[in-house]
Amino acid sequence: MDKKLIIGNWKMNPTGLSDAKKIFSKVAAGAGKIRGVETVICPPAVYLGLLSAAKWVKLGAQDAFYEVDGAYTGSISPAMVKSVGAEYMIVGHSERRAQGETDEIVNKKIKATLKEGLKIILCVGEKMHDEAGEYLKELKNQLEQDLAGIPKKYFNQIVVAHEPVWAIGAAAKGADTPESFQHNRLFIKKVLAGIAGKKLGLEIPILYGGSVGAKNAKDFLVEGQADGLLVGRASLVPEDFAKIITIANEVKS
Repeated sequence: MDKKLIIGNWKMNPTGLSDAKKIFSKVAAGAGKIRGVETVICPPAVYLGLLSAAKWVKLGAQDAFYEVDGAYTGSISPAMVKSVGAEYMIVGHSERRAQGETDEIVNKKIKATLKEGLKIILCVGEKMHDEAGEYLKELKNQLEQDLAGIPKKYFNQIVVAHEPVWAIGAAAKGADTPESFQHNRLFIKKVLAGIAGKKLGLEIPILYGGSVGAKNAKDFLVEGQADGLLVGRASLVPEDFAKIITIANEVKS
């Protein structure tokens, strides 16, 4: 891809609209000075229609249901997400999978979202990392099941984020290493080539996510050759997120 892709996943934060607007405004102001990065913010769904996508900051949803409408209390559809100005949607995040979301459900969500013209940020990741490489089977299974039956015309709307489950959250022992991510990135590319064909598969951007911040962003972008980053906690601190965007811009240039 021409630009590095930096995505901020706010998860269930912040707790108030005023804080959400302040954070978003500061991020937009910082990102507006940078041209070599595609910046995306994924806030809680209740804020999506209340945050105006700026020229240099796009909006994304953290999740959506796979039906267009109907008797699904508490759910939102990809069509609704698109109607409020979002362009991206995270699907298959490990925190959703931990709540019981299966690869079959992820697949349905991807198909429904792609039909609406939104771009998918598909999260895959292993629960445990072993030196023998057995965890790669888990990644392969997720990718093959999540992308089963997806028409090739949609693969230019897909981004894959590798988020090792063991490296996510406040209790995480730490991030993966850039060297390990680079190995996993090449493996994911190989699997995608088998699913979508060599040309399409190799063109799909691969992001790193999992305890990534300003201190290690450059390492994953340079040594790990990541096409971008999926940022959690640091995306809620405008100063830190701005540093990450700046680093990505410098790496790209």
